[in-house]
Amino acid sequence: MEEWKKELGLVHIYTGNGKGKTTAALGLALRMLGHKGRVIMIQFLKSANVYGEQKKAQECGIVVESYGLPKFVHGKPEPEDIEAAKKALERAKEVVKSGEWDLVILDEICVALGFKMIELEEVKQLIKEKAPNTELVLTGRYCPEKLYELADYVTEMREIKHPYQKGVVARKGVEY
Repeated sequence: MEEWKKELGLVHIYTGNGKGKTTAALGLALRMLGHKGRVIMIQFLKSANVYGEQKKAQECGIVVESYGLPKFVHGKPEPEDIEAAKKALERAKEVVKSGEWDLVILDEICVALGFKMIELEEVKQLIKEKAPNTELVLTGRYCPEKLYELADYVTEMREIKHPYQKGVVARKGVEY
């Protein structure tokens, strides 16, 4: 193992109602790739080939696995949404324990927790069983504060102003 990789192994949380959580995680991923690190992003609630970052991230060398269905989850999730989130969690457990990756991003896992699609105790266990030199990032709104104690970095993105407030819909290349 390269000397610098021995310093890896911390846990990051990017949460809050502001924009930029996935973007921040991808910025960290680019930094890791710049040092020849291996990066995987497992996406909860996001379906494949919809979001602009997915294709470009893969072109850059980030492995992207999307487990969401091709629809948004609002309010109470449907049984198939819950099943998809559970599949993503099972895959995340494998990846995080494996030690094969320098950086693992669990994108929107906090939303899956907030919607009660997966269990908090399972996510806590996943963090505790993480390979020692794997840097782990959890993103999404609604992060339970009980996860904060297991994290080394906790960043809250706070919305102060957003075009949604004026009726501007999500724009390709900016919001997705």
